Amino acid sequence: MNAPARFLSPEAVQRKQQAVEQLAACLGSRLSTGDAVREQHGHGEASGRTYPPDAVVWPQSTEEVSRIVAICANHDVPVIAFGAGTSLEGHVSAPYGGVCLDLSRMNAVLDVRAEDADCVVQPGVTREQLNAYLRDTGLFFPVDPGANASIGGMVSTRASGTTTIRYGAMTRNVLALQVVLADGRIVRLGTRAAKSSTGYDLVRLLVGAEGTLGIITEITLRLYGVPEAMTAATCVFPDLQGAVDTVVEIIQSGIAVARMEFLDEPQVRACNRYSQLTLAEQPTLFLEFHGTADAVSGQTARAEDIAGSHGGAAFQWAAEQDARARLWKARHAAYFAARAYRPGCDCLIADVCVPISQLAQAVAAARADIDAAGLFAPIVGHVGDGNFHVLFVLDPAVPAERERADRIYDAMIDRALQVGGTCTGEHGIGLGKRAKLVQEYGAEVVDLMRSIKTAWDPRGILNPGKIFMEDHKT
Repeated sequence: MNAPARFLSPEAVQRKQQAVEQLAACLGSRLSTGDAVREQHGHGEASGRTYPPDAVVWPQSTEEVSRIVAICANHDVPVIAFGAGTSLEGHVSAPYGGVCLDLSRMNAVLDVRAEDADCVVQPGVTREQLNAYLRDTGLFFPVDPGANASIGGMVSTRASGTTTIRYGAMTRNVLALQVVLADGRIVRLGTRAAKSSTGYDLVRLLVGAEGTLGIITEITLRLYGVPEAMTAATCVFPDLQGAVDTVVEIIQSGIAVARMEFLDEPQVRACNRYSQLTLAEQPTLFLEFHGTADAVSGQTARAEDIAGSHGGAAFQWAAEQDARARLWKARHAAYFAARAYRPGCDCLIADVCVPISQLAQAVAAARADIDAAGLFAPIVGHVGDGNFHVLFVLDPAVPAERERADRIYDAMIDRALQVGGTCTGEHGIGLGKRAKLVQEYGAEVVDLMRSIKTAWDPRGILNPGKIFMEDHKT
């Protein structure tokens, strides 16, 4: 990528102004340079510092996105795609200014083909919106990162979440894409076929590219039949090891579990206070099973036996939707509960993923570091795939808290990499983990990634500053 300083020079400022004026002539009221709007679009959910764009635009079609990108390319102006703003690593910020493409008005479900179990949506469609639209078709879209994220953002960050253990992440569930390239050209990638061996898999390349290779304007998704029966369950354990051993045995036994989540004692305590629950404040597993009524009943009983053999107790299960929602209430509200436990504080959400055999040690080491540092930092995890998060709730008036949290987070990543894990299981690189990407793969591999970026975006205008450190070789 070209040196980002060229985006900040006096000449660059003039080019940005020219581009904004040209875009305003095309878009009218669908362009804003207001401070409040720019501020809102300069950060994600929990990314720290705000970097506002020079202007925000709201395109309504692929053709408009193409024209916007072409104008920005002609003036050498950065372009940053924005969905629901729920990302966590600064993906949507604009450190060099430029034009933010808010795709929320491109929010139509374009086609649903029930017989093929797929659909086509625009990028601004949210996960909850799509499933509400599908309600009467007998189909649903299962990827659940927790937040009501936009589908375009979920593709760009390679989202996963609570259902990954059964249905996979976005990588498995995106069939085809329509993309606007860095010069404004429109291309289609992928097909609706169940499989293909034709050339490079460019769809998978775009999934997780964080808006650095193109602007996604249509997505073809794989859908699934709504299960005949669903059962949710919770179980408490005297210690972390018992919970993790239960997870491992459930997976090894072949039980078709759909969700398998973990909350530690501080997180359960926060959830009890926030959601007015009375859960035992011990390490807790949240489980969900999908299938036929008979299969789900058998799976739930088998899981209860396994949990009991590892010290699990207070096994509660529910099949009705309202009862399942009550059991999952604590897990879905974990982020808000943690923040509410220390009002007025910020929340840094750490994210690492390790092989399941290493999960107990990784979580226990993080917990020990947190307690030794005197921080309030609950732990939650998608333990079925070895991914866990630490929610560091930090007082912005006490900078030493952030310093201690950063040291603990660095140690978490170091331990994850040492056992064959990764610095991010689902949050992505963005601004926040660029150095960690180099630590994980090495400069040579990151240079290979950078060469792809240069080939697709030679002027470096698409979401510049994300994924790659400018000086990673030094």
